[in-house]
Amino acid sequence: MPVQKNKQAKLHYNSGTHLSAWRENLNTIIFGAETHTGKLFDIILIISISISVLVVMLSSVEAFYEQYTALFFYIEWGFTLLFTLEYIFRLVAVRQPKLYVRSFFGIIDLLSILPSYLGLLLPSVKYLLIIRVLRLLRIFRIFKLAEYMEEAEVLMSALRSSSHKILVFLYVVLTLAIICGSLLYVVEGSAAGFTSIPKSVYWAIVTLTTVGYGDIAPQTPLGQVIASSIMIMGYGILAVPTGIYSAELIKHYQVDKLVNHACPNCGKIGHDQDAGFCKYCGSSIEQAESETTK
Repeated sequence: MPVQKNKQAKLHYNSGTHLSAWRENLNTIIFGAETHTGKLFDIILIISISISVLVVMLSSVEAFYEQYTALFFYIEWGFTLLFTLEYIFRLVAVRQPKLYVRSFFGIIDLLSILPSYLGLLLPSVKYLLIIRVLRLLRIFRIFKLAEYMEEAEVLMSALRSSSHKILVFLYVVLTLAIICGSLLYVVEGSAAGFTSIPKSVYWAIVTLTTVGYGDIAPQTPLGQVIASSIMIMGYGILAVPTGIYSAELIKHYQVDKLVNHACPNCGKIGHDQDAGFCKYCGSSIEQAESETTK
């Protein structure tokens, strides 16, 4: 996140013209987290966002909304106008506003105020203001929690690496759910609640994932045997994506822990950094490492 913020703070250096003094100061306050005023601005912003999200959540509770309708209205629009003004200031404070508008936080900042204005035409849309919670991601850069973002990047990288395997797995599960659902539709029929193949497939998915709502249940002995097999199968299926993802995580964490010094005896590589002996043949590899470093 600090990298993202530094990029936003330096947007005005990407053009040939200079910012005026007051815009430069505004840029430092809004985008700079190193100064006292910049950090104070960000902390106030985080508090405002948190209160705004809480108000949106409470306004969805009918008992609270009926009692504090006017209060919710004024607070909601107060924060909307405040965030609108902040968004305008952010556009003014950068040299190339288009870069900020297309950035991740620029899009989130815009989406956090649009529902209020759209709510004038479609009242139910205003509850999409809950998207403001995404603005709390700024807390990572404000309090210098960059190491957490590095760990998040490892998780995302592992997810991208395992995406193809997981997609194939999901395809297999979906195919299995269609087959099992169709089978139960034939065995049970509409009398037991399996009125159509789509509804039977829904039951199969619920059963495979071990959720088991209980709104539909097989009544015949054969149907119950099939359902029991699907339930047991579901426990095994749940472990597959976890294993795929875990394997990719291990690969990412081992990248920095393995070295490519070849064993002088067997020639294999991939030893731990602190290893003194080859994990394949047991011979000493310290000599090979010292010769490589020379």
